[in-house]
Amino acid sequence: MLTAGLLEEGPAARVVADHCRPAYDRVSLQRVGDSDVLLAARLGAGDDRALSEAFDRLGPAVYAGALRVLGDAAAAQDVVQDVFVELWSHPGRYDPGAGPLRAYLVLLARHRAVDLVRSELRRVARQENSYRLVPRLPDPTPLDEAMVSEAAAAVRAAVQRLPAGQRQMVELAYFGGLTCREAAKAAGIPEGTAKSRLRLALAKLETLLDREFLESS
Repeated sequence: MLTAGLLEEGPAARVVADHCRPAYDRVSLQRVGDSDVLLAARLGAGDDRALSEAFDRLGPAVYAGALRVLGDAAAAQDVVQDVFVELWSHPGRYDPGAGPLRAYLVLLARHRAVDLVRSELRRVARQENSYRLVPRLPDPTPLDEAMVSEAAAAVRAAVQRLPAGQRQMVELAYFGGLTCREAAKAAGIPEGTAKSRLRLALAKLETLLDREFLESS
């Protein structure tokens, strides 16, 4: 055993070990902190690979945090997607000085999950308290139809600005109606790669469309 070995080597060895251990711990913690700072900086610079690395490294922890609150795998996956879209869209909201990126994302996932539960509870309560039929919506006006057409054109234009691999996934999954597994098979890539490309594409589309509608308003 390591402890026994130190005892046999005498007090000097124990002093060296006790002196070196805190320094090693400080170096390890510093490296972890530096990696989060660097990752946040890369996200802020729009580095796609940084988001993929963050998802691969921290996605399981974020999913577990959401699942504990929701108890539903599909809903937890939706929360994970929301969390990483938020990270990509607003990387500056993460403060490396306040704690690790893992803790920030898990906390964000739990907040999103709680909000989802509250929203569902309010929806159920409204249904139980209301016995009236939902009134029929009026037919769309020409202005409504023009706005829908304009929004659809903006979405198509934004999709065309995506990198080829991400654009292909959006076209297969959303325009083609395929599941992520079917889209991955059609594209000849692993399902995990397809999911990663879809997440990146959705984050970019959100940014592009926000900018598009802000400029046109």
